[in-house]
Amino acid sequence: MRFAIGATAFLAAAVVRADEEASSSVPDVESSTSSALVKPTFTPTTLKAPFLEQFTDDWESRWKASSAKKDDKSTEEEWAYIGKWAVEEPTVLKGINGDKGLVIKDKAAHHAISAKFPKAVNNKGKTLVVQYEVKLQEGLECGGAYMKLLQDNKALHAEEFSNSSPYIIMFGPDKCGATNKVHFIFRHKNPKTGEYEEKHLKNPPMARIVKTTSLYTLIVKPDNTFEIKIDGESTRNGTLHEDFTPSVNPEKEIDDPKDTKPENWVEEARIADPEAKKPEDWDEDAPFEIVDDEAVKPEGWLDDEPLSVPDPEAEKPEDWDDEEDGDWIPPTVPNPKCDEAPGCGKWESPMKKNPAYKGKWTAELIDNPAYKGVWAPRKIKNPDYFEDKTPSKFEPIGAIGFEIWTMQNDILFDNIYIGHSVEDAEKLRADTFDVKLAAEKAEEEANAPKPADPPKSPSDLVFKDDPVLYVKEKVNLFIEIAQRDPIEAVKFVPEVAGGIGVLAVTILAILISAIVGGGAAAPSKEQVKATAEKAKKAAVDAKDKAAEAVATGTEKSQAEINKRSTRSSAS
Repeated sequence: MRFAIGATAFLAAAVVRADEEASSSVPDVESSTSSALVKPTFTPTTLKAPFLEQFTDDWESRWKASSAKKDDKSTEEEWAYIGKWAVEEPTVLKGINGDKGLVIKDKAAHHAISAKFPKAVNNKGKTLVVQYEVKLQEGLECGGAYMKLLQDNKALHAEEFSNSSPYIIMFGPDKCGATNKVHFIFRHKNPKTGEYEEKHLKNPPMARIVKTTSLYTLIVKPDNTFEIKIDGESTRNGTLHEDFTPSVNPEKEIDDPKDTKPENWVEEARIADPEAKKPEDWDEDAPFEIVDDEAVKPEGWLDDEPLSVPDPEAEKPEDWDDEEDGDWIPPTVPNPKCDEAPGCGKWESPMKKNPAYKGKWTAELIDNPAYKGVWAPRKIKNPDYFEDKTPSKFEPIGAIGFEIWTMQNDILFDNIYIGHSVEDAEKLRADTFDVKLAAEKAEEEANAPKPADPPKSPSDLVFKDDPVLYVKEKVNLFIEIAQRDPIEAVKFVPEVAGGIGVLAVTILAILISAIVGGGAAAPSKEQVKATAEKAKKAAVDAKDKAAEAVATGTEKSQAEINKRSTRSSAS
């Protein structure tokens, strides 16, 4: 037993040595070099705008958290804006070193913060551009990440900012459950009543729920057209007159609320023919189906076989007590004989449709001579009608605010642009968002889990990866091929062939020493050295023969390929 174990270990070592020597001339082309991702450093922009925020060190001079109570009419409870804010670098996929943003710090909390503009933003006759970055570091399952542009108001105080503060535009992503959209809502003032009404975009785009930074851009032009971009790509465009609900301008005419439908008004377009009579031979009692008297029982029908039989494999439970539980009855299973036959049990003629069936008689429908059409109240001029030809001329905007409830924390806002220049907004995007996103995606890709390597064939295995598997697979492959063709086995797995040669010589040397030496004294150093030299020479010869066999096989294969190529080109 000990000799068998030692021989196996020796064979493994010999196979490894043969493999290492065979592969020693092959250069190692793989390199595991890795370098840290180089990220840019934040540099404040030199662009100017009515409001441009990058959350530099003096951010607290502009932004104030609210201490107001949230006015929620849907419940009697009062909600306080207790959520904390911070300005810090992102902790997930940081794109630019030193680049900070405004961050929501608490989960499941109400947050409110605002910043007053140095001067009210008035877009009369100008394009309005609103752009900002959103980074969902913890994703977004339920909550908002939208901004509000607040109505310019002398009574506007940051510490009192809440959900009831009047705003002009609400814009940005919102997701909860099945709801996932980018809000674009503007408050419109009725020029007749002075009341405000929210106008919601009918078909808003979906928000990007990713952990890399997203860029949201809104452009409203003086001709009442708008465009929404996400990450610089246009996702929605239209007009303020046509794509919002309720409509900006009411209908010119409305239904007269005083008009009522006359009592004799007939709205039935078709009626039963009053002159129609049921034919005398019409049988309303005739059944829909009758027995098919012409049907014949299929040949092979098993009349005496039941549809189900006791399960022959069922066994009475060991704890079954006939006295307490009664006689045990095995469960039934479908009769297997019925599967091979047309059917089992008593055969009965099938049913067929009754040719005499006519059903319930009804008179045919005819056009109603008294029909007057579908009644509708008459139209009158809408007393509340007005026409606002320039809804894009928003009222002056005095501040920006984030008033949010969310189940996720670490939502980050950055690079806010409120102004009138599309070109400047695009320049800011190129200098900040584009650079940042590229760095974030590079880091995301670098940190992505590597795909699992496919299973290796025995010829692809490396000893140092898994020594036991290496030896096992090589030996098994050699044996499998040798059973069909020993020469082919030597060609394809020369490592094992060489190992076997070394093992055979070693065993022979041990046996000769045992027979010749018998009870004699232990061999001298010279004898041991001579035996080792013989074993080494035998191993080299075996390896050379294996290499020669492989080379011969390769030459034969190449010759066959050349022969086929020649035939192919000749034909």
